[in-house]
Amino acid sequence: MRDIIEAVQVSKHFNNREILKDVSFSIKEGSINGLLGPNGAGKTTMIRLLNGVIDASSGTMRVMSFDPQSQGDKIRKKAGIVTESASLYHDMTAWDNLAFFAKIYNAYQPERIVYLLEQFDMLKHKDQLVGSFSTGMKKRIALAKALLHKPRLLFLDEPTNGLDPEGINDVIGYLRKVNQEEGVTILICSHVLHQLETICDSYLFLNQGSIIEKGTKIELEKKYLTEIKLAVETGLKPPDDKLYKGYPFQRIANNRIEFTLRSKDEITPLLKTILSEAWVHNSEITNRSLEALYFKIRGGEKGE
Repeated sequence: MRDIIEAVQVSKHFNNREILKDVSFSIKEGSINGLLGPNGAGKTTMIRLLNGVIDASSGTMRVMSFDPQSQGDKIRKKAGIVTESASLYHDMTAWDNLAFFAKIYNAYQPERIVYLLEQFDMLKHKDQLVGSFSTGMKKRIALAKALLHKPRLLFLDEPTNGLDPEGINDVIGYLRKVNQEEGVTILICSHVLHQLETICDSYLFLNQGSIIEKGTKIELEKKYLTEIKLAVETGLKPPDDKLYKGYPFQRIANNRIEFTLRSKDEITPLLKTILSEAWVHNSEITNRSLEALYFKIRGGEKGE
């Protein structure tokens, strides 16, 4: 796969304040990527730079082979964007909103609007005023709006903010479907790491304006997961020191024990040992979540 986005030593200053510093990364076409970090890390600024809405103070960027600083209009014609605010007209119906924006994009096709409303399970609400919609419904229409012109690239800035767990799952499902069925490359900005763990192919960690780490989940695990915390639900009690020799452990619930292992290679032998004496109902690695890795990357203790 070729790179659809390339950023090399990009910096941005506002009023003598450094928002981004020497940011470099690339994104493969057809992939889903998370640009992750706390509020104020510079995520939204990076999206605005890539769209050519604002200019970088220094560095170079290429988006779909275009230069955002001189060809931002060409990028925006081939990209879709969903910001934290849905950017819809509340006094217009869902259909009228989509028809209006499709005409602005010079991409008005009623069948495309119908298709998107069906994909986001909103066709039955097409004649309702957007102002009457829940936050989740507005997010769906905003996503449909961003896809009207069949973009190659989709930028999402905090797309799950304000949604309940069901709404978050819906949005993640829609994005996965769009990526798989239409081949749209997706860059998602978020400060809520666990929501994106099941959808992203690769991650960029932004903190205080700098990229502090990047890679796939497997690459990050190999680099930062220096020990394995394995929680096992077992009927063996009390724990037998001889049985668990070489495997430090602590009881974290009546039938739940957490072991500290040197590597994943020790998981199978440990479970075989326990199974020789008792049942095992469940086992899971508890310190491999994206959030746990993030705190390891930042050098903190949280999540370990």
